[in-house]
Amino acid sequence: MDYQERTYRNRVSQNNLIPFHVCVRETDLFILSDNDLSELALQSIYTHRGFIESYIKVHPDFLTSLVPVDEDYLAPNIARDMMKASRDAGVGPMASVAGAIAEYVGNDLLMSSRNVIVENGGDIFLHTERDVTVGIFAGDSPLNYNVNLMLKKEKMPFGICTSSGTVGHSLSFGNADAVCVISKSSIMADAAATAIGNLVKSKKDIKMALERGIEIKGVSGILIIVGDNFGAIGEIELT
Repeated sequence: MDYQERTYRNRVSQNNLIPFHVCVRETDLFILSDNDLSELALQSIYTHRGFIESYIKVHPDFLTSLVPVDEDYLAPNIARDMMKASRDAGVGPMASVAGAIAEYVGNDLLMSSRNVIVENGGDIFLHTERDVTVGIFAGDSPLNYNVNLMLKKEKMPFGICTSSGTVGHSLSFGNADAVCVISKSSIMADAAATAIGNLVKSKKDIKMALERGIEIKGVSGILIIVGDNFGAIGEIELT
């Protein structure tokens, strides 16, 4: 299948892993693993997208709500995880969809590879036996790709998700060039990045957004870039 390069992707050190792309409609994954698992990844995407799409047909508010929706114990696992993350972060459940797909596909691939990195439009699921460096895309900011996160192997897995008010297609009510959140869960990181990004209207909001964001359950570290200004809090190791 044809692949159109996404210029806003975060850069991940490859560490001799095999890179490949898999696309299903809006889902566009860049994956690194010990071998080419394109077919398995494709099957995984169809499965988990199918669960979300089927649930939306019966519960359309899951797609459109910008605030948390009521918990539903009968929902598919991926939808329930999105609901929980959205409640903890105070956003709509679809704010975490990219991280959810990355995490669920990543966990499926871990059954066939000891090292897996799944990147979904700037949102990353990471589980490797080696340290990994992630370069943060920040649009027109002079800090674009000049701020790099070091992720240690002994602390795997990681979810690293980035929200932007100036770059990309995702809905944001803020103006940050990049709000990057680290968590054990890509789903939680994605929801929190959206919530924190909504708070940042200018560089004056960086400190406030960091302090509020680190209080979100499951968030272990935050990096915010606005123009040539940036701030970080929590378990953030820069290189």
